[in-house]
Amino acid sequence: MIPQHASALLISDLHLTPSMPLTAQRFFDFCEKDAPKVETVLILGDLFEYWVGDDAALHSPFHQEVKNTLATLSTKVKTYYLHGNRDFLVGKHFLSKTGMTLLPDPSKINIAGSEYVLCHGDSLCTADISYQVFRSWVRKPWIQKLFLRMPLNWRRSIANHLRSNSSVQYQRSMQFSVEGAQAKTNVTLSACAAVLKDQAGNQLIHGHTHRPKHHQEHLQDQEWQRWVLSDWDLDHPESGRPRASALLINQDGVRHTDLIKT
Repeated sequence: MIPQHASALLISDLHLTPSMPLTAQRFFDFCEKDAPKVETVLILGDLFEYWVGDDAALHSPFHQEVKNTLATLSTKVKTYYLHGNRDFLVGKHFLSKTGMTLLPDPSKINIAGSEYVLCHGDSLCTADISYQVFRSWVRKPWIQKLFLRMPLNWRRSIANHLRSNSSVQYQRSMQFSVEGAQAKTNVTLSACAAVLKDQAGNQLIHGHTHRPKHHQEHLQDQEWQRWVLSDWDLDHPESGRPRASALLINQDGVRHTDLIKT
């Protein structure tokens, strides 16, 4: 039986970190003012910039504030969490303290009488073969257990190294081919078609690519709609227009709603 709700707000890719206080504050405001207006909130991954274990959050006042905010939200609306590529190590302890329900990737949910397939989106970027190989390894339970047994400072160092290396590789690929780099970090039609066929759906919602848009797509005899969630960033105006939005689904349909304070 898939979950059923009358209305929902979906967000992803906030990349919360103490170094982005404006983005974090907008999330706190969202949980207090915007989220209680619907029946359920779905966080489709990368809520945090990185996550190296639930034990790390115990030593961070910032992560404790996020935890408390989510715990309060969960008393008001049903709150779901789906792992992203930055926070796939969010574990049972943190989830239990927040009251959130973990969804597998992908999942199907019924909102306002329509069924939607949800995923973070990184598994759909199949043109990036090296990343998919990396993803298949780090999602193995025994690899995760080994990593979580390392000293906390080692884990943080590894996470920072991986983030830095990913950024460098992307910048290098952009120098050679902007079009190629963008295609490599976007979803493929074949991956979308495959997940929708497996889930017996024709409406897909994901984040990860930071390219918010509504798509009407097809491949051979399959047709579907795809909504991409926005990332959030209110702390780096030099990188472009501040971003913070959610996808609202209710009896009136599906629409992106801008959360930037004016």
